[in-house]
Amino acid sequence: MRHSLKTGLSFGLTSGIITTLGLMVGLHSGTHSKLVVIGGILTIAIADAFSDALGIHVSEESENKHSTKEIWESTICTFVAKFVFAMTFVVPILLFTLSTAIVVSVAWGLSMLSIFSLLMAKEQKEKAWVVVGEHLLIAGVVIIITHYIGDWIGSTFG
Repeated sequence: MRHSLKTGLSFGLTSGIITTLGLMVGLHSGTHSKLVVIGGILTIAIADAFSDALGIHVSEESENKHSTKEIWESTICTFVAKFVFAMTFVVPILLFTLSTAIVVSVAWGLSMLSIFSLLMAKEQKEKAWVVVGEHLLIAGVVIIITHYIGDWIGSTFG
């Protein structure tokens, strides 16, 4: 896979999963509203996907070693990966009660992150458990912190 596509896919997938899960868990804890959680997912899927794509675009430009085509491939791939992975989290919200959908979404997101991390570790000839563990730890910290922030906001301002 070309560097530009790998950059966009890896960044978009990882950011799409961790950002969307954090947002969903925090909004669920603070509001317990399907409408608010779906609105948050759609917002992340659009606004944050564009923001991350621009971030990758500027980052790749600043390295001053990629062609214009490679920079735009990374940009577009980041947007598409972030948008698509964020949007997959709408499905459980539509199919299940909100509490069940959050559990399903966390399981889905962490599974996808684990598979991607495992593939990346194998490609880089790294210890899979270290790479997967590191990425799951970071995702877990985000999920836990956003849960408690949502609880705090809900109890303080709700």
